[in-house]
Amino acid sequence: MRTAIIGGGAAGFFLAINLKEMMPTMEVTIFEKSKKVLAKVEVSGGGRCNCTNSFAEVSDLSQVYPRGHRLMKRLFKTFDYHDAYDWFEKHGVRLVTQDDECVFPVSQDSHTIINTFLLYAKRLGVEILTERKITSLDELKDYDYIAVTTGGGTASMAGVPTIENVPSLFTFNIEDEALHALMGTVVEEATAYIPGTKFKASGPLLITHWGMSGPAILRLSSYAARELHEHLYQMPLAVNWCSRKDAEVQTGLQNIMAQHPQKQLATIRPFNLPTRLWNYLLEKTLGERAQYRWQHLTQKDLNRLTNCLCNDNYQIAGRAAFKDEFVTCGGVSLSAVDANTLESKDLPCVFFAGEVLDIDGVTGGFNFQAAWTTAYIVAQAIARHH
Repeated sequence: MRTAIIGGGAAGFFLAINLKEMMPTMEVTIFEKSKKVLAKVEVSGGGRCNCTNSFAEVSDLSQVYPRGHRLMKRLFKTFDYHDAYDWFEKHGVRLVTQDDECVFPVSQDSHTIINTFLLYAKRLGVEILTERKITSLDELKDYDYIAVTTGGGTASMAGVPTIENVPSLFTFNIEDEALHALMGTVVEEATAYIPGTKFKASGPLLITHWGMSGPAILRLSSYAARELHEHLYQMPLAVNWCSRKDAEVQTGLQNIMAQHPQKQLATIRPFNLPTRLWNYLLEKTLGERAQYRWQHLTQKDLNRLTNCLCNDNYQIAGRAAFKDEFVTCGGVSLSAVDANTLESKDLPCVFFAGEVLDIDGVTGGFNFQAAWTTAYIVAQAIARHH
């Protein structure tokens, strides 16, 4: 029996190794169109490879999988993040969970995972063919099973319903020179949202020389990927700089007024906001009155400051790529595959795993976990199919 795997990335290798471990007699060949396998694994997590997440802070999978969370919940019953963690440790990759719940190799080097994949693939007899682009499934007629693990942005294949691929993890361009001057400023707990929609994300927010980045923005870009694409990445953006309700923020400002009436506005930063950001927001909201002392604030000034801290408005003027980790949403429609095996409903013995499926996660190791889970499910399905 022979299995062809199209795509030599994370999902492709994980599938190949697991399939050979479950079924040593299966001939497995990986076809990779470029010269190099596992290129995305190499650059992920800044070269450290954030390979999964502890999921300790995830109460509902829809928080981390904007698309595909129902399917992931089902598949996790067979192979979840605990299984992935154990799998890597068992195969010689020691892991560590950071304070932010992201999981990395102890070595802090993606090559630890790459070398492990290559070692096991070789040891188990997986054939790896690079610079072999497969344009049609007809080229693989000699194989009993085909697994498509070509990643995001993949062209559709004959007979498989696909959903348009659009970018899903990116930062926002904002044309505001005064904001750009705050480059490098981080607000540890901000909430970014798109007014008039349900899209909202919280976490650290980083101001850059082109606009905004950081986990809050990356998550928001993932949640709103399709809408942003449809609006050509020109949409309003609002930021709650303290992730607190208006009433709480106004009370906080009134308390400062009462306790430090003689102090200048700029010298007391509410909610521990970074100094440069607080000065920028004062200037933006009060203009020349930003030089005032706290006792001189009117109720109108207080209302304006409260509104600026809780609903600060910007205009997204485009997207910027997030390092080399380009994730897309879209791909093979989940309605086109069997929810238990990921086999195509229309093409017998053709399976899909990894980012080629319309599943995508926010940043933090969730996309790799989807790759490990879906690849394992396909390996098991092929082994049982036989």
